[in-house]
Amino acid sequence: MRSRQLADRKIIVFTDTRDGLEQARELASSPVARDEVFMDKELKTQIYRSIDEFFSKDRSFFQTYGIPYKRGILLYGKPGNGKTTLVKSISGSVGAPVAYWQITEFTNSESIQEVFAAANQRAPMVLVIEDIDSMPASCRSYFLNTLDGATSKEGIYLIGTTNYPEKIDPALMNRAGRFDRAYEVKLPNEEIRHSYLIHKGMNRLVDEESVAQAAHGTEGFTLAQLSELYVSAALQLHYDNEVNLRQLIAEMKSDYAKGRSRDWMTDVQPRRLGFTQSE
Repeated sequence: MRSRQLADRKIIVFTDTRDGLEQARELASSPVARDEVFMDKELKTQIYRSIDEFFSKDRSFFQTYGIPYKRGILLYGKPGNGKTTLVKSISGSVGAPVAYWQITEFTNSESIQEVFAAANQRAPMVLVIEDIDSMPASCRSYFLNTLDGATSKEGIYLIGTTNYPEKIDPALMNRAGRFDRAYEVKLPNEEIRHSYLIHKGMNRLVDEESVAQAAHGTEGFTLAQLSELYVSAALQLHYDNEVNLRQLIAEMKSDYAKGRSRDWMTDVQPRRLGFTQSE
């Protein structure tokens, strides 16, 4: 019953457009259970503990310790490591409204004011700002001042995400009351990689020893890349009736190395691209 209620929930989506801020209510994607979030256990505990306390019915924690009833966290790290999955899990596990704000090149001071005004009316609630580094430079100061406002975040649990923390204005993290904590969502370690491969179903394709070897041999892989390894293994089993994980991992490492170096061609002689004139 609980999963059905979460699946039927709708979220509010704010989108900055050329014609101003648009609001829509969209059906939430498939709910993500907390045990489907794969990340450092201590970090996961910290984040969910703060979420649960924020949306507890009596709010006694904030009253007892004299803590302002607002919270802001920034999640950063490489793409594919589960930031979006974590946000979906948070959004689906709280009994409160959830809004996503899609920042675009049309974001301005007016839309910032509108979003926080709308969020305040629905508080307590979760406000998610994905790819917060894309905030236009022309309105960053206004955004920072809004976060500093005494009542601008009252009852709002603000979650910002970015794949490029180096592009984030340092003022977002270096002043209390804006984003209270910045959490790095790191690459999965061997234990997490093993658990994630089991979760995906790799143990249905190969034996446990092979799964353990795959977890050991995929250091540096993101969760998204591990998911692709499972898909490739399933395809190989479906068509060849066998799985060679060592080969698949080696091929994927080679492909990712080419992506990092931008050296895509493996021919001895470099290819000439473009049109040639016949002599």
